[in-house]
Amino acid sequence: MLLGESPCWSRRQFRWEMFRFRCRTSSTPFSGGFSRRLLWWSTPAGCIWTPRSRFPHVITVMGEALIDIIVDSQGEVAAAAIGGAPLNTARTLARLDVPVSFLGGMSTDAFGRRIARMLEDDGVGYALGSAMDAPTTLAIAEIDSEGAATYRFVFDGTSATLVTPEQAISAVGGDCRVLHVGTLALVMEPLADATRAVVQAVGQERIVMVDPNCRPAVMAGSPVFESTMEAVMTRADVVKVSGDDLAFLYPGERPSTAAEQIHMRSGATVLFTDGANSVEVICAGGKEVLGVPTVPVVDTVGAGDSLSGGFLAHWVQHAWGREELSDVDKVIAAAEFGITVAGITCQRAGADPPFTSEVS
Repeated sequence: MLLGESPCWSRRQFRWEMFRFRCRTSSTPFSGGFSRRLLWWSTPAGCIWTPRSRFPHVITVMGEALIDIIVDSQGEVAAAAIGGAPLNTARTLARLDVPVSFLGGMSTDAFGRRIARMLEDDGVGYALGSAMDAPTTLAIAEIDSEGAATYRFVFDGTSATLVTPEQAISAVGGDCRVLHVGTLALVMEPLADATRAVVQAVGQERIVMVDPNCRPAVMAGSPVFESTMEAVMTRADVVKVSGDDLAFLYPGERPSTAAEQIHMRSGATVLFTDGANSVEVICAGGKEVLGVPTVPVVDTVGAGDSLSGGFLAHWVQHAWGREELSDVDKVIAAAEFGITVAGITCQRAGADPPFTSEVS
């Protein structure tokens, strides 16, 4: 049976369900948002989760939550920051008042509890229900004397990798209207197996969005990445890619040509983000190159993830479905909202997406 076999919501039904959800979860239901802390429970072991029966997650974001360890040229640890592109996308959606659930392995260790607190503060649900005893996945960035970074990952036996297909399929409920997948969920086993299984099980009325967010250090030459990308691209409705992604996936091709190839081969709507230059939208109804406003940039960490979150937030808040993805005007409107959200994120240090009240 396909996941979530139920009729698509009409716009009125969607808004009514959103209203009912906010009234159930907020002590001040007319405040324009919901009380985030009421969505979470804690256990003596430090595992924090959202009871799925009380959290109708309209969007499920599947992928990794990890810790970025920054090591300077002297071998000293300069910082340990929460990372994971899917996690950033989920946080963006929650801050924009979209009921969202994160589907990824989290640890009961100190790093895992720190990640859980961040999710709690932002109101992101945890689809798996409980954390695991495995250590938190690490990404280590070693900075040389010239400021260049070399990345490596600590995967084996760590929390982000240990999601099975059975766990993932059971974690995606009938309320889910959109599944977002990407980054290390495309290459880490058994998480990649789970990604393939979920994408194949999702009903055709659901939207599947893919952000490969390519990491050559672990994806180059990986048969797991190749097979997972093939599986998700055959089902993808929306694909967000950067210039770096396209250079990795289509070496030697002009980025805009590569983006069009993705659309032609998969039929998916493509969002090609070219840094501070533009965002190109390609869909069945046409294509358009959108300008990116100039903003005072602090850093660009999480900018692409915020754009994805903003795009999906605009989409579901207008109760649009798969059929509307061929409407270039609707795709442009959602992309422009995503650009606005990403622009605000760029004006802050780290992956710090805006709340609804901050987006004009």
